[in-house]
Amino acid sequence: MSASELLDLLLRWFHVIAGIMWIGNSLLFNWLDRNLVKKEGIDGEIWLLHSGAYYQIEKKLLEPGQMPDKVHWFMWQNLSTWASGILLLIVVYYVGESAWLVNPGEGHVAHTTAIAVGIGTLIAGWVFYDLLWRSPLRHRPILAGAICLAALVAVAWGLSEILAPRAAFIHVGVLLGTLMTGNVWMVIIPSQVELTAATKEGREQDRALSLRAKERSIHNNYMTFPLIFTMVSIHFPSAYGHHLNWAILFSLMIGGALVRHFMNIRFHFPYWRSAIIASASLALLVALALMDRPAPSAIDDPALAETEPVPFEEVQMILSERCATCHGETPSDPLFSAPPDGLTLERPAEIEHTARRIGIRVESETMPPANRTHMTDEERMKVMRWVAQGAPVN
Repeated sequence: MSASELLDLLLRWFHVIAGIMWIGNSLLFNWLDRNLVKKEGIDGEIWLLHSGAYYQIEKKLLEPGQMPDKVHWFMWQNLSTWASGILLLIVVYYVGESAWLVNPGEGHVAHTTAIAVGIGTLIAGWVFYDLLWRSPLRHRPILAGAICLAALVAVAWGLSEILAPRAAFIHVGVLLGTLMTGNVWMVIIPSQVELTAATKEGREQDRALSLRAKERSIHNNYMTFPLIFTMVSIHFPSAYGHHLNWAILFSLMIGGALVRHFMNIRFHFPYWRSAIIASASLALLVALALMDRPAPSAIDDPALAETEPVPFEEVQMILSERCATCHGETPSDPLFSAPPDGLTLERPAEIEHTARRIGIRVESETMPPANRTHMTDEERMKVMRWVAQGAPVN
């Protein structure tokens, strides 16, 4: 295992652990808020049974000078999750002319330009989002939310036109994570710092600060499931490699947010449950329908099948030189210590079994990644012709 691969592994491990802690806390506290029992003098109370004992929890604002000796804050889980995610973005996509960041071939942006686009999207996304929710539109949350969704669709589409498909997906996820982290450190934590300072100084706590912090916390709650989807989706080329990948991403994120909404209201607004379940199911079915309708492929063109037959030996030689460096039993490409997806392309039976998949990836130029092995247009066409001719191996 190389040093870069070990760093990648350790960062992913840390990132997942930190994310579990952060998202777990977020889901728990939002659940608490929805299930508190109103009582006189406090915002609410709840009793919990866990690990063999009872827990009594109250939510309230404190009287001036009522500050307890010890208060537990929940903020470092968020920072560690976001920071480790940014480090992963740098290690996997930005460092060393990564094969995952930009599409191969002429007409695509340079690696440094793609990095600038990625970083600029994160900064501009936060500025746009924060200004919108500090403007008078924050008092019209449905309209403000619709604007945010439209902007997210535009970002997903724009990134899919500039970056490699997998990189576009992950940058949308990092954008959501950046918005959530900005909410924590730019709104929620400052509000809590001021509430704590007011209590210690004997001043009345400003409930508006509490409500503002809660508003951004709810935003984070709804971004959680879409963010998790972007993290797992990069392992599925049928999603991020689709010609309508931005629409698939949007549909699945909407479905995830609706599932989160159902979980939020299922006990308090039972009449809405069926409508939300139907809407979430529709969004997920739209995504499934899109993935099931690939773009028209040249390998399905009868004219291509009628061209001069391509001997399998020539195809096997091309795959050996251009693809087996990664998809071999022991990859020679330092980027991979094992064949991606466990797929090897060294034996005729393996090649025949995955012929159509090979043809589509070669045609779309998503393989070899960033054309690391310099597959020529002539070689691509030979492979496509062979697939169109039925992929004979004899």
